[in-house]
Amino acid sequence: MNETPASDSPTWYTNPTAREWRTTPAPAEVRAFHTALPDHAPTPLTELPVLAAELGVGRVLVKDESARLGLPAFKALGTSWAVHRILAERPEGTEPGALTLVTATDGNHGRALARMARRFGRRAHVFVPRGVHPAAVAALSAEGARVTQVEGPYDDAVSAAAEAAAAPDAVLVQDTAWPGYERIPGWIVEGYSTLFGEIDAQLAEAGARPPGLVAVPVGVGSLAQAAVTHYRSRPSGTAATALLSVEPQAAPCVLESLHRQEAVSVTTGETAMAGLNCGTPSHLAWPHLRGGLDAAVAVTEDAARTAARDLAALGVPAGPCGAASLAGVRAAVSGPHASERRAAQGLTAESTVVLLSTEGPAANPQFQQERP
Repeated sequence: MNETPASDSPTWYTNPTAREWRTTPAPAEVRAFHTALPDHAPTPLTELPVLAAELGVGRVLVKDESARLGLPAFKALGTSWAVHRILAERPEGTEPGALTLVTATDGNHGRALARMARRFGRRAHVFVPRGVHPAAVAALSAEGARVTQVEGPYDDAVSAAAEAAAAPDAVLVQDTAWPGYERIPGWIVEGYSTLFGEIDAQLAEAGARPPGLVAVPVGVGSLAQAAVTHYRSRPSGTAATALLSVEPQAAPCVLESLHRQEAVSVTTGETAMAGLNCGTPSHLAWPHLRGGLDAAVAVTEDAARTAARDLAALGVPAGPCGAASLAGVRAAVSGPHASERRAAQGLTAESTVVLLSTEGPAANPQFQQERP
């Protein structure tokens, strides 16, 4: 892949044909699996009229993933379904402790995998890149995982995890894909579909229209792939939903790839949005992102931190990754190009906007320390 410095990347992209792009839906049994878990409960969808007035839309609702299956981020949806599928294919009578689940993480995915490994009686080995906060590393160890720190960025940690997973009785459970490694990342994406099914049900309960816009924080793009899969597989005649991806300006790999119309890598920088600090889009996600995203934006560190504090003041606990969705919509509806950007996303004064807040403050120890 070509490599581009993040500082040279653009900050906005739009695709006028995205709402016409179609794909197949996620399997219906995913949500039934999650519903049957003993600690499952739908996460809140919180309406914030103050933000609706600020953004000039009809309604704003925030999907709050700060307490998903006992963890402070949404990732357990993907890892639980993937581990379930992996173990379902193991021979009956296999010794539980004989399998090690291996992954790389900036924090949340690895912790979710370690939790599921422990739940299903398996071992976990987690690789973390440089810059991961010591408290996040400690949280991985507290889940029972073996933790290996890599002196390099996230992509280097992924390579190290893949190499370790080649050992006997080990399997890589990574939330990004590349040629030849797509099946398990595909299961992880399927797992995220439960989140969007909950949003549909909660909007209906609230008497809200289907969303005119959904804003999704993006790292490698797997959650955004799940969003595209959900909203671009709806029956014909259903109101079309615009999808906005949001990345840090320090790591805009999807935005840069969209501009080039090919998947490329960027050199990442430092960002408080640790879970979004990824340099290469998922190979599996890329066709969905290129075809189904209406718009993409990169946001500053200050914008994400401000959004997190604003959400907290309104009663929604969000870390910088989760608050990136609000920062992204703010960037998309303000400034000299606001009217064009609103039109590109089909936003009107009657639109319902859903912000995905993918993590709580507890998922980001560095941000917790920064808060007053």
